[in-house]
Amino acid sequence: MVSSVWTRQRPRAGLSQDRIVAAAVELLDADGLEALSMRTLAARMDTKATSLYRHVANKDELIELVVDEVYGEMEVPSAGPWRTSVAEAARSLRAMVLRHPWVASVLGQVGLAELGPNLSDRSARLLELFSGGGFPGEEADLAMKTVLGYVVGMTVSEAAYVQLLARSGQDEEELTVRGVTSKALRDKTFEYGLERVLRGLSSS
Repeated sequence: MVSSVWTRQRPRAGLSQDRIVAAAVELLDADGLEALSMRTLAARMDTKATSLYRHVANKDELIELVVDEVYGEMEVPSAGPWRTSVAEAARSLRAMVLRHPWVASVLGQVGLAELGPNLSDRSARLLELFSGGGFPGEEADLAMKTVLGYVVGMTVSEAAYVQLLARSGQDEEELTVRGVTSKALRDKTFEYGLERVLRGLSSS
């Protein structure tokens, strides 16, 4: 059997895995990925690291869990024209990453994260939108990966920029370029690229 946090049984007593994951997300949102360690998390939860290891084997497994947890925030419409629905899902994924900027640096680097329930569910539902839009078999999967690649690529740079501003104490709404706020410019750039990607898929 493949070794992964998703394939192991969880102990029932003591701390719950859900509590550990929730605390880890709070720590990551507040202090970033560099601050995460089992010892730091245990101190934040007023317990010992050995107690956490009963539920999570190591930091890598913890990252698998927190990535799947925040993926649960992604909304994927269940019906509607495929381009409109996929665009809504793409915007929701972008918003999730920008709420949790640390996740941008670990997407695609979390081992068997695809086994996680939230990521599996969102991927399956997104794939259904492409299939329902007329993309056959493997092409639906390729189209989905193309859109996800665009969103992740854009939000990685956006998240880094947002974090840089936060560290410098600058307010993004006060930064303007030719009378347009920095945030509005980011939104416009993202929407431009997303529309072009979806248009290109439509004509393929």
